[in-house]
Amino acid sequence: MGTWIAPSAIERELYEAKASGEWGRYLDVLARSELFLPQSRSQIDAEPAQARFHPVGHTLPVYTRGMLPVPTAETVFVRQSLAWFANAWDHRDPPYLAVNPGSPAEAYLTTGPADLARWRAHWDAATTWGLAPGAVHALHTGGPLHGPVARGLAVGAHLAVSNGEFWNALAYHGSGYTRERERLRKSWGITTREEWLDVLHRMLNAEIVSPVWEFVLRIRRILASDFAGPVDVEHWRHAAEASLRRNAERAAEPQLTPDGVTVAQPRPTAEVEGEIAGVQRLIGRIARYEQRFRADGLLPEGGYVRSVEGWDIGRASQMARWGLGTRYGTLEEAERAVLRAGEAAADTYRSWAEFSAGYLLGRCLHFDEEEFGEWYASSLATHLTLTTEPSSPWLNIPWS
Repeated sequence: MGTWIAPSAIERELYEAKASGEWGRYLDVLARSELFLPQSRSQIDAEPAQARFHPVGHTLPVYTRGMLPVPTAETVFVRQSLAWFANAWDHRDPPYLAVNPGSPAEAYLTTGPADLARWRAHWDAATTWGLAPGAVHALHTGGPLHGPVARGLAVGAHLAVSNGEFWNALAYHGSGYTRERERLRKSWGITTREEWLDVLHRMLNAEIVSPVWEFVLRIRRILASDFAGPVDVEHWRHAAEASLRRNAERAAEPQLTPDGVTVAQPRPTAEVEGEIAGVQRLIGRIARYEQRFRADGLLPEGGYVRSVEGWDIGRASQMARWGLGTRYGTLEEAERAVLRAGEAAADTYRSWAEFSAGYLLGRCLHFDEEEFGEWYASSLATHLTLTTEPSSPWLNIPWS
């Protein structure tokens, strides 16, 4: 037992408190921890708001986040607090709450009125609950720390860090089955396996990120390659305009098809000019973001963003896991998608920092509207954490 490696800091603290007989400290840790209650998936699907107790003998088992088992189709978990259990318990319920049963950190807590009052007192004294957002959290056992799967998981680390989750949890439960389903429904309109598969496929192929953003960045990449150096913004704008005009002219040329020659109608001049004006504004926005990125250390002096495909790829790594947490997908599907996300990132970028800048630019173009407000500040903080924190996967996993 002395050589036991706890899955995470939560279980290590519980184990140390138990080993030293400090049960008050044990309850302090428990009050700060999310507790996951096993549920029948069929029952929770029928009544999502109704969490049920499923005793095992004289105990009710609950698990901290690091002790959750590999997801299965039949059993799911809902997240609750120690205070919730204290308030939900009555004399008909089991005499013991079994915390992480079967592990060295296990405890069987009695559930009399005085015990429940003690739980509430520890809850009231707790200043935090759950994994802190903005910090790097990892599974020390039960999640890969090195290798291709770990690299694919680390591609999703922006979201894992900002959401307060284990970055390397492939066997993902997240915030519990019902909350994960609600996340996908509210944020993505996903309520079925088919919808999840469609969104995941489009993310892995970078089909959700705006093609216009990628068009203007590709123009600059070509110019930088041709001229082997920095690209002036006016040169970039001129090249983008010329490309759009050529594309409009080609669209109006006669096309030879199996049915003969098809004569296309030229696009209205106002439409083409509006498209050009929009691209010119976009180039200005990107240039200003990159200037701020360089000032804040997101880009090196003279650096620029190669692509915004990282925004889709990074979200795909998390979407794969969200699908497992909601049981829209399987563990095998999640692993394949995570591996693909890692490969796609390596195909497009040359370093973790470069990938991060691409991810951030996509996120800022979508959400921030050049306000440099909370969307930008939180993204910058996550980037700095992942590029400087010694426990960050980005400092421990080679890019390729």
